Amino acid sequence: MTDEKIISLMREAPSNGQRALFDKYYNYVFSIVSRIISGFGSQNDSEECVIDVFASIMMKMSPDENISLRSYIGAVARNAAISMRRKLATKNSSCISSDDEAMAEIAGDEDIEENTDNSVLAELLLSKIGELGPPDSVIIVQKYYYNKTSGEIAEMTGMSAAAVRVRCGRAMTRLKKLLHADGITL
Repeated sequence: MTDEKIISLMREAPSNGQRALFDKYYNYVFSIVSRIISGFGSQNDSEECVIDVFASIMMKMSPDENISLRSYIGAVARNAAISMRRKLATKNSSCISSDDEAMAEIAGDEDIEENTDNSVLAELLLSKIGELGPPDSVIIVQKYYYNKTSGEIAEMTGMSAAAVRVRCGRAMTRLKKLLHADGITL
């Protein structure tokens, strides 16, 4: 049944329209909710959230509105599932004293200072790549961040693969000069 027919049915016979809406979109809503709640709640929590989604849709949606049902239902399901996930995370959280012996097991081997330095460096690098401008910045990001080949980048940019390789080499030279001006060497 099409969305237009469901909306028309909701105007003429609301209970039949609501049933048709439920039948068509139940699996869609359940998959959204399950994906977001997984790891935080049980199957019953997911089913409860799906019921809440449909209750909210039935109460708030006007069949006179000109909306995309799939988009509207997806947004309501996502928001309800996120709220349920937050509620479940809060309910299931437990407090651990910093004096507890188990605290040493929780602490990771992560070097926060190094991570911060790397984050600042990555931000600076992306900024300098952005200064190159298109298509050079696009070529650099696609090649070194997404590991695309020259042929794939050529299709994206409308250039030949050889032109992409030449531009990439020149862009890397310009990028090294921009970074060297800021005191960063690669």
